[in-house]
Amino acid sequence: MSRIGRLPVAIPAGVTVEIKEGNDVTVKGPKGTLQRVLPAEMSIVVEDGAVVVTRPNDLKKMKSLHGLTRTLISNMVTGVNEGYAKVLEVNGVGYRAAKQGKKLVLNLGYSHPVELEDPAGLESVVEGNKITIKGIDKEKVGQYAAEIRDKRRPEPYKGKGIKYADEVIRRKVGKTGKK
Repeated sequence: MSRIGRLPVAIPAGVTVEIKEGNDVTVKGPKGTLQRVLPAEMSIVVEDGAVVVTRPNDLKKMKSLHGLTRTLISNMVTGVNEGYAKVLEVNGVGYRAAKQGKKLVLNLGYSHPVELEDPAGLESVVEGNKITIKGIDKEKVGQYAAEIRDKRRPEPYKGKGIKYADEVIRRKVGKTGKK
């Protein structure tokens, strides 16, 4: 059995999980509602206040889908209950981030400011050199954070650019003068 797949997903108070035909799972909670169609091969059941995922056989594909399905449901439950957040840091002289309504405006050393529109269901907050992306869908939060980071990735010599708050940049030694 899959070590992750066989664990039941506990449903906290205030969260409801609905499973329709074709593994169409809807999770409602205090922060919002998430809906996703999961692999039809898996059987998903709600029993004793927990969601249990089982697989039909032990083929390699079924084993991999088992853990994936359980984790996707777990992420949906956590998202509607607590939400997700990613923190990015802007480092570098003259590099700055600002909010203009629903737009995130980044000055990253280019000849023009980079403007990004917050996707539906996500919110970005700027505090000094930190950008916090908040939302209930883990996948969307991570994707938007990655798109922001992609505008100017951190470079290895001075560490300038946009990095995740928990990311460690491997630094390189610069040039040395002649002797």
